[in-house]
Parts: sequence; C-alpha cells; structure tokens
Amino acid sequence: MDWKVVYVKPRTEKKVESALLKMGIKAYCPVVTEIHQWSDRKKKVQVPILKSYVFVQPIDQELDMVFQVPHVVRYLFWLGKHAVVRDNEIKTMQNWLTASTNIQPVVEGIKPGDRIDIKTGPFKGEKGLVKEIGKNRIQLLLLDLDMKITLDRN
Repeated sequence: MDWKVVYVKPRTEKKVESALLKMGIKAYCPVVTEIHQWSDRKKKVQVPILKSYVFVQPIDQELDMVFQVPHVVRYLFWLGKHAVVRDNEIKTMQNWLTASTNIQPVVEGIKPGDRIDIKTGPFKGEKGLVKEIGKNRIQLLLLDLDMKITLDRN
C-alpha cells in the first residue's frame, strides 16, 4: 500500500507521528541522531531528515481523520492528486537509516570533483561526487538521490 505525505507545522514532525500512531493511523517520520552542543553539555538528539513532512498510510475512511491531529496543515499534492510514495521507497529509507554497517571510506587517490560508485553500505549502488575532503570527514553528493552525506573518518 502506498504512503501519502502530510505537511505539518515546523518542529512538530515527531509529535504528529506519535499522535497519528495513537489514533491507529500508520505514520512514519524518518529521523537521524545528531549531537547538539550547548554551552554546558552535548546531547544526542533525534532530528527529522525531512523538515515539516510526515508519511502516512491511511485507509480511505481515515483520510480526513489526519486533520484531527494538531499541527497537521495539509496533504502534499502532485498534479492535482495526493503525492504518493511507494512502500518500497519507504523501506529503502528505513534500511538506510537503520543500517549498522561501519562505513570506512577509502580516500587514497580520491580528490574533490571525482565521481565514485559506492560499493558497500546503505548507499550501495549509488553514484557520488566527492565534494570535499577534510582532515576528519568527507562530503559526497549522491547524484541520483540529490542528497549530500558526510562521512567521518575514524
């Protein structure tokens, strides 16, 4: 079954997902863990990767129930119809976010501007463009996904 996309007020993605799940409507808000630093401490924080968007999988009778949740603004539309995300695309995103593979980039001979094929890890099979190589990290642009990732060197 395909997923629909709901636009929500900024910084309410996780609250909306939780409320929809409590109502019995299947919802998914993809998050990543980031380390945020304040003046007195560092803390791991789960941050949505798609700001102001939550994926929902309501049955036809539940389409309007989504609006009972505070902070839901509207459905996302494409060409006059509800925007649809295929189930396999959601599963691929979940796999990327939960992949426990330890990515060890090989940087010998690679320089900014090089195009590379990713052979292992959650982005296996994707093509990337080396954007920047720093002392402790590498930035890649994933061309097909229109996404930038940063790999830390350990």
